[in-house]
Amino acid sequence: MLKRNPRLATDNKPVYAADALGMEPEEMRRLGHKVVDLVVDRLLHKQTEPVLVAGEPAELMAALGGPLPESPLDADASIELLAEIALAYQQHGDHPRYFARVPGPSSFAGVLGDWLGTGFNTICASWGGASGPATVELVAIEWLRQLIGMPDGTEGVLVSGGSIANVTGFLAARHELGRGVSYYTDQTHSSLHRDLVAMGCIDEHMHKLVSNDDYCMSIESLEAAVAADKAAGLRPVMVIATAGTTNTGAVDPLHEIADLCAREGMWFHVDAAYGGPAAVTADGREYLAGMERADSLVLDPHKWLFQPYDLGVCMVTRPGALEKCYAMSPEYLKDVQTATGAVNFGNRSLELTRKSRALKLWLSLRTYGADKFRAAVQRGIDLAEFAEAEIRRDPGTWDLVTPAQIGVVTFAFRDWKLGEHAACTKAVTDSGFACVSSTMLRDKSVLRLCTINPLTTESDISETIRRLAEARPA
Repeated sequence: MLKRNPRLATDNKPVYAADALGMEPEEMRRLGHKVVDLVVDRLLHKQTEPVLVAGEPAELMAALGGPLPESPLDADASIELLAEIALAYQQHGDHPRYFARVPGPSSFAGVLGDWLGTGFNTICASWGGASGPATVELVAIEWLRQLIGMPDGTEGVLVSGGSIANVTGFLAARHELGRGVSYYTDQTHSSLHRDLVAMGCIDEHMHKLVSNDDYCMSIESLEAAVAADKAAGLRPVMVIATAGTTNTGAVDPLHEIADLCAREGMWFHVDAAYGGPAAVTADGREYLAGMERADSLVLDPHKWLFQPYDLGVCMVTRPGALEKCYAMSPEYLKDVQTATGAVNFGNRSLELTRKSRALKLWLSLRTYGADKFRAAVQRGIDLAEFAEAEIRRDPGTWDLVTPAQIGVVTFAFRDWKLGEHAACTKAVTDSGFACVSSTMLRDKSVLRLCTINPLTTESDISETIRRLAEARPA
């Protein structure tokens, strides 16, 4: 029978100071309450802050820098300086009108889980050193597997985000199948190409395909590329598909790619960093059909699963593949305790010293329940469809470029001129009202909204579109 908060048999009187550097407990509590109040007040009033503020380097250094403090400075003033300067001059990805790139609308239960892990100085590397946090991570991965519909037996590891999660899967694929050609498209996130380069892939082993008219991978082009590379004496090893591209929300033909990988003995990797959580909804599960056939899958819960930064996950459906790739047993870990069925998460990725990122996801799922996550994700899908309808209502101003696809819609000024979209996004962002980004779809400049914050209102979207139109240069 497990004991709650097991302690040694003592009289429970403090022997050591609470803080390694001498802060008194009463002061610790007072400052802790101050931080909580600052955070909750900011969450209550975040709509009053500019969505994105970038300061001048010299001014920020003057405010936050100076000589090394040899003696204590006032803690209250330092906390307020962090809150009012350092943390104010940034993009606020949880703002209801942050529509650029991919928002990060975190939940407060996730914040609490992160705080607990930090406050308990939690590490999650070995079972012997962190059996409790390791169990939380196993449970969180299993709940996530169930939530998005991955197959039984799927294993995983929590990392900082999509860039590291993807390379974690790539290295596992290489360990299983060896070196060879990887296939992806011009719509694949740029960090994945960087991952391949960092792994030492040569140019001949990185085959970028031109996407089709829907900005998806063409199965015909993929089949032709695989056949041509085999004829040239190269070895096809991995296909990198995207389930929700950053540019448009498009999804590659997952079932067809999975079939090809099965025929050719290739590894099927799916980057679903932003789009994967759409599978918690009925429409999203249908849109992402085939994702569950991946050998490795990447998600970023700090995007559409409402977790604070940072939290990515690499899930692998080949049991043991992660441990086979990453496990090590140096002499200084020989005495680390283990147990039957235990998992050492330091043996599932390149990270050995790693915080317990699972605490926030575990606490959020227990606090809110899966149904609230489903409703919040569905809200983001619905908001993009509302934005599409607003764009279609004004054909004299706008051309719809790609329709609403799991929280992303792209559009352009009718008869746009070079530089107009960038100028308009800058004007609206500089105003502080909203943060919007433009992107390029091949040679076409477009505006883009990503609407995955459930706090966003229809009015926020309508007014942002109106301001974009109003900001068009004469």
